[in-house]
Amino acid sequence: MRIGIGGINHETNTYCAEPTALSAFPRLTGERLLQRAGTETGVGGAIDTCHQMGLKPIPLMFAWTQPSGTIEAAAYGQMKQELLEAIDSAWPLDGLYLDLHGAGVAEGISDLEGDLVRAIRQRVGSIPVVATFDLHGNVTQAMADQLDGLFVCHEYPHIDFHLRAKEAIELLIQVREGLKTERRVVSIPMQMPTTTTFHGIGKSWIERVKAAEQSEQLINISWFHGFPFADTPHVGVHLVLTGEANKHNLGAIGESLAESIWAERESFRVPGLSASEALQDALDKSHAGPVVINETSDNPGGGAPGDGTHLLKAMLTADEANTCFGFIVDPEVAALAHEIGVGGHIETQLGGKTDDLHGEPVAISAYVKALHDGRIILQAMMRGTPLHLGPMARLVIGQVEVIVASYRSQTFDPEPFLALGIDVTRMRVIALKSSNHFRAGFKDIAKHIITADTPGMTTHQVEIFDKTASPHALWPKAPEAPLVFFS
Repeated sequence: MRIGIGGINHETNTYCAEPTALSAFPRLTGERLLQRAGTETGVGGAIDTCHQMGLKPIPLMFAWTQPSGTIEAAAYGQMKQELLEAIDSAWPLDGLYLDLHGAGVAEGISDLEGDLVRAIRQRVGSIPVVATFDLHGNVTQAMADQLDGLFVCHEYPHIDFHLRAKEAIELLIQVREGLKTERRVVSIPMQMPTTTTFHGIGKSWIERVKAAEQSEQLINISWFHGFPFADTPHVGVHLVLTGEANKHNLGAIGESLAESIWAERESFRVPGLSASEALQDALDKSHAGPVVINETSDNPGGGAPGDGTHLLKAMLTADEANTCFGFIVDPEVAALAHEIGVGGHIETQLGGKTDDLHGEPVAISAYVKALHDGRIILQAMMRGTPLHLGPMARLVIGQVEVIVASYRSQTFDPEPFLALGIDVTRMRVIALKSSNHFRAGFKDIAKHIITADTPGMTTHQVEIFDKTASPHALWPKAPEAPLVFFS
């Protein structure tokens, strides 16, 4: 049985000033796509499951890039055409698996996934089509109507993409054998700050969603936290229920869960600490072992530039021993360090080169301790996946160790530190830029985790963003917004 594997995956922050061009998207085809086998990703999980079930995975085209601004119309059109042509070239197929995000936006198209799966369905007819998604998607019923099953990752950090892909492939075979499904989207006019499922309200709610899925004997309940850093008509929090056709009242089940989430909406608020507050708290607690400070508001994993200097400046001012920052994105400084070489000294301006919101450049005098090409392999979330951060440098500024990278990314795990010779277990304070994905790689290292919410594009204070496209009043921007279900 031949199962096509492909997709277009992008988390679009519509508040980013610069659009995302075609050149930003690596496109995997053929053997390069199949080499994702063994990685804890959606594509990797789908390929592995095909092999385990005696199915033949057929590589189509998979495009992905870092979260960033609205995709240029021509770029999306080109990638969409490449995927459709790959399907044509691979035909006939017995089923299709798509690795999607759910928060894709292109110029003139607010629901990228809905547009894409509609075009694919027109191309492939009635063969089973399933997809996996990031839980930060803003999804629509129009999109769900074109699929036989959709599976969002349950966890944040997203440590279970491959497991959801396994479920998707298993459902695909059941549909192939005659099972008919129905899907229902229930959306809530609510913006959630980025909320981990490793503890607290996020953990308790994903457990309730899983319990409801079992008790109602559904194929799947997908809880999309939504992506608050987008201004689209369908921004919100979403529940997507998949069940056997004509067997369940999916709308009633979904609305009951949605009402409970809405009733607890105030519990999702996150208080913000300034850079100096977070640093002082970390230093006070560092006697027990390493403390991680995550600067959530400058998270490249949500579209922020990664060159913000608010937390970095506080750390350099404090100048405490055994503290490190990993990493700040500044290709100019990284290139200068590589030019000077290990053992040299540089005086330059670090960070703060994208905009004023994330802080001004910091004047530094630094010793170049180590250099690296920036090619690492993720070891926690998306384990086994290559990540290229571009030329990297380890700078010593006063007593603070600072890693500088060339390409935008959040810090997922300790690998960037290890690449440049920093053992994080020996550090008092480890600062990094990420909202929650870092937890997968640092949960067994950090004695405490403290969140700094400095001025930035991915702040927890989501109510600061204008919402002009939504037809609904959205909590918490509108604190008295009524509960209105939409899809």
